[in-house]
Order: sequence, then C-alpha cells, then structure tokens
Amino acid sequence: MAAKAGLPLQMFGRRLVHLQSSITSQNMSAPRLFSTEKQPEETATAEQKATESSPEVEKLTKELAAAKEQNAELLDKYKRSLADSENMRNRLNKQISDAKIFGIQSFCKDLLEVADTLGHATQAVPKDKLSGNADLKNLYEGLSMTRASLLQVFKRHGLEPLDPINQKFDPNQHEALFQKEDKTVEANTVVEVTKLGYKLHERCIRPALVGVSKC
Repeated sequence: MAAKAGLPLQMFGRRLVHLQSSITSQNMSAPRLFSTEKQPEETATAEQKATESSPEVEKLTKELAAAKEQNAELLDKYKRSLADSENMRNRLNKQISDAKIFGIQSFCKDLLEVADTLGHATQAVPKDKLSGNADLKNLYEGLSMTRASLLQVFKRHGLEPLDPINQKFDPNQHEALFQKEDKTVEANTVVEVTKLGYKLHERCIRPALVGVSKC
C-alpha cells in the first residue's frame, strides 16, 4: 500500500518540475523590452566624450579653413601667372609681326629720297617743249615710268604716299611749314603740299610738309 501511495506523489513531482522548466524556458525566450531613455550614467558619459572631442573638432575646423585659404591664394597666383604668360605671348607675337612688317622701314625711308628726286626731275621738264624735242620727250617718259614703277614697288610692300591737299591738318601725318590766308577753305586746311608724306602699313614714317590756311 505504501508503494502505491508513493507513486502518485512521484508523478506529481515530475509534473511540477516539468511545469517549472517550461515557465523558465518561456521567460528566457521572451523578448526583452528596453527603454529608449538614456540612463543618467549613459548621458553623463556621452557628454564627457563630446567635451573631450570638441578641441579636436575645433583644431580640424581651423586646419580646413587654413587649407581653403591657401588653396584660394594658390589658385589666384595660378590665374595671374596664366594671364601674365598670355600677355607676354601676345606681346611677343605682336613684336614679331611688327618686325616682319616694319623691318624694311629704314630701307623705305632711304628709297623715298629717290622717289622725291624722280618726282622733282619729271616736274622740272618743260611740258610745252616735249612735242618738239624727241630726246627730251624720251627722257621725260623714262623718268615718269621709272617713278611709276618705283611707286608700284612701294605699294606692293605697303608703302603709300600721303597727299593731303584740301584735307584737315593732322599733326600725326602732317608737318606745317607755314600758314597761308585763304578765305575759300576753312581754317587749318592743307592748301599746299611742298613734300609728300608716306605711310607704311598705316604707320606714318614721314609726315607731309604742308602749308595750312588761316582765317
């Protein structure tokens, strides 16, 4: 009888142990809920870390500002260097171009005297005697052709005469030798040309010698 009475107690005890095990396993498998609010200890630690990192952030900020300033300065110097190089290149190109164009300026000035002499020679020939003197006519025609040929050479190389008769006086291209009273034209008008001027590619290399009207 005692054995029969102990059997139910053992079965109850086993069920109780099994029940406790089930409850324990459920508690372990259930998800834990954490509060989103920081604990006072965690907040203090975060503030302390931010305070400790603040000098480093400030240092990096200053270094970044200095690097930006240096970069802007270097960029400005680079742009200035490019501009200076471009200006120098343009000046050199202009000097080379001017040397090619005006390299014959001195030579042209010397030839102008030859052209002047030929002009004076043709003007000195009496036109009324050409028909009666074949030699004089041939000489005149030879001088005229030589002067015309020389002027064509001048023109081919950009050298052209300046004959400013009845034009306004221009001090850049004319040289006034005297003033002449003339009521038919306005004041400071070229009324007489004693010597032709010449320009080489729009540059006056010899001003025309002129007489200017006055009121």
